[in-house]
Amino acid sequence: MSHRVVVIGGGFGGLAAVRRLKRAGTEIVLIDRRNFHLFQPLLYQVATGSLTAGEIASPLRGLLKRRRDVTVMLGSVTSLDLEARAVVIDPVGDRDAVTVPYDTLIAAAGAGHAYFGHDEWEPLAPGLKTVEDAIEIRRRILTAFEAAEADDDPERRAAWLTFVIVGAGPTGVELAGQIGEIARDTLRRDFRSIDPASARILLLEGDDRVLTAFDPRLSARAERALGQLGVSVQVGALVSGVDARGVTVTRGDGGTDRIAARTVVWAAGVQASGLARLLAAANGAETDRAGRVTVGPDLALPGHPEVMALGDMVRVADGAGGVLPLPGVAPVAMQQGRYAADAVRRRLAGRGPGPPFRYRDKGNLATIGRLRAVGEIKGLRLSGFPAWAGWLLVHLFYLSGLQNRVLVMIRWTVSFVTHGRGARLITPAEDPPTGRGGSPGAG
Repeated sequence: MSHRVVVIGGGFGGLAAVRRLKRAGTEIVLIDRRNFHLFQPLLYQVATGSLTAGEIASPLRGLLKRRRDVTVMLGSVTSLDLEARAVVIDPVGDRDAVTVPYDTLIAAAGAGHAYFGHDEWEPLAPGLKTVEDAIEIRRRILTAFEAAEADDDPERRAAWLTFVIVGAGPTGVELAGQIGEIARDTLRRDFRSIDPASARILLLEGDDRVLTAFDPRLSARAERALGQLGVSVQVGALVSGVDARGVTVTRGDGGTDRIAARTVVWAAGVQASGLARLLAAANGAETDRAGRVTVGPDLALPGHPEVMALGDMVRVADGAGGVLPLPGVAPVAMQQGRYAADAVRRRLAGRGPGPPFRYRDKGNLATIGRLRAVGEIKGLRLSGFPAWAGWLLVHLFYLSGLQNRVLVMIRWTVSFVTHGRGARLITPAEDPPTGRGGSPGAG
């Protein structure tokens, strides 16, 4: 009987593991509650009308159709039995729960956004982790301009034309820059009663600068580029309240401000998938404040070398009583997925354990807008056109599927030449945004 590897999550980490196990002599079962792999780094472009969801998502069955060793199962993980080495899933349709046995389990279910104990803010300030989130944010942005056009009350119109983005990491910076371009470029001639360029775009950050993972000099350049797009950056600003009419902000000196805004987007913090809690409960372990479970330097669950977990749902112990300082980015999950697959290959070959996981940081890139970006690659700091061009190439390279690469390249080219956005449709999300599964696998 072949060695069965069950992979939970078809995101960057899970898909990297499946691909690495090609011709490994294993039987692979890939479980996800979505039937597609989503390229999350470009999700903000769906939220701002540059791309459509189908251009950054690829059906898992299509990606793996030539892999006869892989079975794709659509469903949500409901429980784990580590002693029996089995996963129980709730499949689509009217079927009863299905038990899937494994010899090796690779858990890569990702993360959603976190509201730091204020989950009641989620309907008021959606995050950006799923296709539904992106469509809902796009609806709110475009509807705000329409509502402002139809409202002749100056105070209400100003609130409609105020956009607040909470969190100045890459997602927040990219969203703010794109909204600035929409207001000052894309929509500049579309309305009769309002001037879209008068929109007020606020980027709130609790730390002392934007893009804290980057060199401070690049953070300063990013802030200047945002200012050129009409984005006002407010650092040292902690959101202490969100309602349907705006946000309350607490400053570093203890003072509070009220910002009237009808569109608020959340880009601050992540919460591990519920699968991390299932793993922790099954193993008697604890999770941290972000819901992550701790795994060993070999990515294995303590006491269960046959169970490996990776990506945003875990903290990786460094073997010296601490944890590795790993950023929550796709390259980390991809490298961990390949590492986990290599560990399976070593075991099947009868070889001993390999070296502990070490992340090879190839650099950071963040785009702000047209011809505006910042980046760090092997100690080289880039900004402006070189960083922007590098960002384009890197994202095209990692995007799954030749068809998607071609379509996105065409979209970007046409958008660059015409200054337009081809997906400016106001449509409701298929389901209310949940924000709870960046790479879904567990309910």
